[in-house]
Amino acid sequence: MPKIIVDDIEVEVPAEYTLLQAAEMAGAEIPRFCFHERLSIAGNCRMCLVELKGAPKPVASCAYAVRDCRPGPNGEPPVVLTKSPTVKKAREGVMEFLLINHPLDCPICDQGGECDLQDQAMAYGVDTSRFAENKRAVEDKYLGPLVRTSMNRCIHCTRCVRFATEIAGVPDLGTIGRGEDMEITSYLERAMGSELQSCVADLCPVGALLNKPYSFNARPWELTKTESVDVMDAVGSNIRVDSRGREVMRILPRVNELINEEWIHDKTRHIVDGLRRQRLDRPYVRENGKLRPATWNEAFETIAARLRGVAPERVGALVGDLAGAEEIFALKALMDGLGVKNLDARQDGTVLHPAYGRASYIFNPSIIGIEDADAVLIVGANPRIEASLVNVRLRKRWRRSPLPIGLIGENVDLTYPVQHLGAGPDTLADVLSGSHSFAEILRKAERPLVIVGQGALTRPDGLAILAMAARLVREFGGAAEGWNGLAILHTAASRVAALDLGFVPEEGSLTAREMAQAGAVDVLFNLGADEIDVAPGAFVVYQGTHGDRGAHRADVILPSATYTEKTGTYVNTEGRVQLANRAAFPPGEAREDWAILRALSERLGAKLPFDSLMQLRQRLYAAAPHFADIDSIAAGNLAESIDMLAGLGDQPGREPFRGPIEDFYLTNPIARASGIMAECSALAHGAKLEAAE
Repeated sequence: MPKIIVDDIEVEVPAEYTLLQAAEMAGAEIPRFCFHERLSIAGNCRMCLVELKGAPKPVASCAYAVRDCRPGPNGEPPVVLTKSPTVKKAREGVMEFLLINHPLDCPICDQGGECDLQDQAMAYGVDTSRFAENKRAVEDKYLGPLVRTSMNRCIHCTRCVRFATEIAGVPDLGTIGRGEDMEITSYLERAMGSELQSCVADLCPVGALLNKPYSFNARPWELTKTESVDVMDAVGSNIRVDSRGREVMRILPRVNELINEEWIHDKTRHIVDGLRRQRLDRPYVRENGKLRPATWNEAFETIAARLRGVAPERVGALVGDLAGAEEIFALKALMDGLGVKNLDARQDGTVLHPAYGRASYIFNPSIIGIEDADAVLIVGANPRIEASLVNVRLRKRWRRSPLPIGLIGENVDLTYPVQHLGAGPDTLADVLSGSHSFAEILRKAERPLVIVGQGALTRPDGLAILAMAARLVREFGGAAEGWNGLAILHTAASRVAALDLGFVPEEGSLTAREMAQAGAVDVLFNLGADEIDVAPGAFVVYQGTHGDRGAHRADVILPSATYTEKTGTYVNTEGRVQLANRAAFPPGEAREDWAILRALSERLGAKLPFDSLMQLRQRLYAAAPHFADIDSIAAGNLAESIDMLAGLGDQPGREPFRGPIEDFYLTNPIARASGIMAECSALAHGAKLEAAE
């Protein structure tokens, strides 16, 4: 590797590194506005100027490669200066130019306190300006309900344009005009159409693009920052929850290179208002067909009285999509104590089961492993709305080196080119038999990846389709040494943890859909399962956070805490164990789920053997040791799982695959309580109608 001297420090760096990267390896700080590690190089802001010995003038370090530097007259390494008087004067000049048209509205700007322009003006600018001309005025643009614009502040770094084009894969933003007349715009004054659009507010180094719902609500220094994990899908994106007092004010991404890099989708970021609307803040008991407020004692006594004399075979328990591992473990322990075997966390009817091994229900290659694949087959999934950050990773892999991607299912826009092979199981059978042309592509691939979505696994013939996918992976080398090519894409944050803990019915017991039918059970414990309709007849105990579908059907309501109001363990679609931390406290009399179950168990005569979260986790780790290994993946035995799956299932049907998510913005009780998500849903639905017309 070539050597380079930065401020008298000699470092060895790859030839493809830029001077900016080389300087940072040497410990030098280089200011920048337009440069971003995950975006293409634009070189517009010139704030990163450095002095390169032998160059006639300062060079933009973000756009100048180490390989382009000439050595000294005697072969000495190139010399770069980042603190010389020339560099200092150049940066002051650049900053002076940037501030010519920038308005003096820092006191009212929402970016204040976390503004790159403020910070770098203090560090590298001067305290006077020689320009007295009128400032340029630019009309604000409409970008939708999520991003607010103040285009007078724009410095034309084009980060937002490059993000929309390169990462999100949508042509929503661009530039018009030249020179002083240049503007960033959405061209037709329409709302942005990407599910990642709010990331442009994070990228904007000034206050030109802002989080619209959060605007004018709080200042950064007022907020308490809590690291947590997202539960809006099964990706497990790392987030930071900013709260003030008892109220969550905003949610921002945290950097995790293995999962979400530094992006989150709009639902993760903007369900904040749903955390406080339509909340259940006290117990309720149904009397004479109507729910009335009750005390905890009344609620527990009502449940105990109703359960008295009911056979365990007539009792069931469901777990919803947002539950953490602790409450799933506690509910299973309570049901075991009562002798209940009708347990299910698969309210969507998926056929995934721990009996086939852990490799049969996790995203085996891992999310970052997508970047190593050289051919991809997507079966019954739309990763763009089911797991947006997985889709971002697929697009990143395609941009780095275009690879063949086949899609069996609905023909949707995934933001990168795909070959739509067919709509249903017939096409999958053709690929498996080798009669389809895509089979040869998979056969030649060294690391083929087969992604199976819940749209293929929640059907009556889901087991047959899973078996076909397993045989396909074995047939085309997807289970070779060092590569696990079977990837199950989940949509529910709680699903993998529930499968790990065995919260599924034993043979002869009832599934979730069977328990929801009329006359199937007499008493049903519902832990936040709001995506299933329970028929009249059963006595339903609903333990949840919002007045959603589950609460409307309940006979007793036990109010609980959302994921921002409790400390919990979640396992994402790839099987990675992560911790979510409490950022605020639940409203009113609501309590954490495990504590409710512990108190209820005593009234039911099946007292749970723990009195604190620490004691609960000790028992959880004893029952499932991999839960103690935070931020790690306990790999499954793919070859063994494939052998078990390969011979299962009958002949699949012929119906085309349908996606499990009808509305990206309204997939859970928190999102459905959010007014912002309702507005986004209406806009998206309107766009679909317009496209259909």
